[in-house]
Amino acid sequence: MQYGADVGIEAHKSYDARRWVGGVMTCAEETLAEEVPVALVYNGISYAVMLATPHDLEDFALGFSLSECIVGRAGEIHDLEIIERGNGIEVHMQTSAERAHALKQHRRTLAGRTGCGLCGTESLDQLARRAASVESSAVLNQGALPHALAALQDMQHLFHLTGAVHAAAWCDFDGGIDLLREDVGRHNALDKLIGSLAAQRRAFNSGFVLMTSRASYEIVQKAAAVGIAVVAAVSAPTGMAVRVAIDSGVTLIGFVRGERHCVYSHPERVH
Repeated sequence: MQYGADVGIEAHKSYDARRWVGGVMTCAEETLAEEVPVALVYNGISYAVMLATPHDLEDFALGFSLSECIVGRAGEIHDLEIIERGNGIEVHMQTSAERAHALKQHRRTLAGRTGCGLCGTESLDQLARRAASVESSAVLNQGALPHALAALQDMQHLFHLTGAVHAAAWCDFDGGIDLLREDVGRHNALDKLIGSLAAQRRAFNSGFVLMTSRASYEIVQKAAAVGIAVVAAVSAPTGMAVRVAIDSGVTLIGFVRGERHCVYSHPERVH
């Protein structure tokens, strides 16, 4: 895969503000996370426009392509180029001929607000069409969860600057973290993580995902689409997320906070 040049848009920027504390006002400079429209263009056809933090966009585009089942493996994207426009960013990708034909047959226009879930889904039948079945003998030591959570807090660099982004971390089954991606959208953060894993040819069954957000339906669906067997989140899952996790074979863990966590599906993987 060939990559284009990095974009010049920063992931964060400073803004003047008036800060009030205890009734006292001071002038301050606040660092805020940026979000820009990112158009994902396949074979010259715009497929989706998402609001995303403008960094790690190669990872984002590859991860989105895999988690949305536009391609089945990273090698089916032959070229990737990032182009900065006046009103946003375009990521142009060329896919294999087979995938290009399938994409034309199932094309949808997806206008993605930050962290959207079902934006662009045209019918109820589409909710189940990408349901994947994850088979894994992975075993997670429950003590890995607080270990990973403690490490996660120190690695969220953009969050510490802005306080406005989610993180998706890739953890080994002992709780060590060696890869993390951040974005204003939790789904985008996961797509960036998936893309980075794929670009590095890492096995999706070699660890688990820890999210700083709630565990929504689409988080589980994206994980299942690429074969990730264990998803943990610091907040609660939704009921729909639990049902999708049960059906797709994903172990879903919520409320990961210190020594506390709750396993909602396929608990046999957590010891």
